[in-house]
Amino acid sequence: MNRTITRVAPTLAPVTVLLGVAAGCGTESDATASDTVTVTNCGAEVTFDQPLDRLFANDGGMIAIALAAGARDKMVAVSSLARDKDVLRLEYGPQVDTLDEVATEPPTLENIVGAKPEVLYAGYNYGMSESRGITPEILASHGIDVYQLSEACRQADGQAPRGTMDPWVALDTDLRNIGTITGNPEQGAKAADEIADRLESLRSAPQPAEKPTVFVFDSVSDTIFSSGAFGGPQGIIDAAGARNATEDVKDTWTAVSWERITTADPDLIVFVDYPGQSVEQKIEALRANPAGRNLKAVRENRFVNLPYAMWVSSPLNIDAAETLRSVLEAHDLVPASGITPTLDVRQLGLSGNDWLN
Repeated sequence: MNRTITRVAPTLAPVTVLLGVAAGCGTESDATASDTVTVTNCGAEVTFDQPLDRLFANDGGMIAIALAAGARDKMVAVSSLARDKDVLRLEYGPQVDTLDEVATEPPTLENIVGAKPEVLYAGYNYGMSESRGITPEILASHGIDVYQLSEACRQADGQAPRGTMDPWVALDTDLRNIGTITGNPEQGAKAADEIADRLESLRSAPQPAEKPTVFVFDSVSDTIFSSGAFGGPQGIIDAAGARNATEDVKDTWTAVSWERITTADPDLIVFVDYPGQSVEQKIEALRANPAGRNLKAVRENRFVNLPYAMWVSSPLNIDAAETLRSVLEAHDLVPASGITPTLDVRQLGLSGNDWLN
């Protein structure tokens, strides 16, 4: 593999893509090495050999990005698919059923190496971490390159806080980049442009005089796992015409105190649906907490429960935004817009969605 990395300053400008031949080649006539493509990923210019034929994608959101970017025929293995299979099938059809899921949880190094990919598409806390022995440097020693999820780009090397760009910019960047490095730049751009058009429709919709507050409730222990300014939910909630209760937290997915939700007293609580804790358990935790049971969203059963892959960075973020907008309208929290969600999540039969009745 020919992986060259050059650090560049973070930017919100459209992603830069460079096509050419391997370093050292001057013209087409003397090009004997394989072609390469260079994209900007997490503030660095990263060069990948072309053609790329073997991609390993971890997690429902990244699997969705790869499918939307036209990379299905390059996806030799995936992991952490099972929890999102229903919603991905609803969006991408039966091609989801033919994906080779080599691990139902985040992959081990052995899972990845055994699949013999040329590139791993993952991110820190999305399959990669030093503690699990899966980093770009370790994978490079096995001849495997890495494309990092833009949502999870680290703010500084070795530090925990993640997120360096607007969530919609991160998604747009990955759709275009994954399309480019897998030989499908037109499809990646088409998927990104379609989302941009739908996003513009949401942003152009009538806005409330005062934005309702939405709290993201991923899971609960002695703290609440939520999402800050750089996670997918921030973009979703903004686009729907509401305010993220934790928009001041300069991170992606992170734990916050119970005080945060009680102080916010949200108009609506959204749940991230995935195995481990059911939505019923999360609602019960809210009602069992002396402060939680008095929240107006809890008193009035204003809940939304959507699959994990709709909340983490993925093309399904726009479906989540359209769905959230329709729920806010149903509760008279934002003006009517005439926007109908493209994806009918009622087909998923998820509990905790009384607004669907």
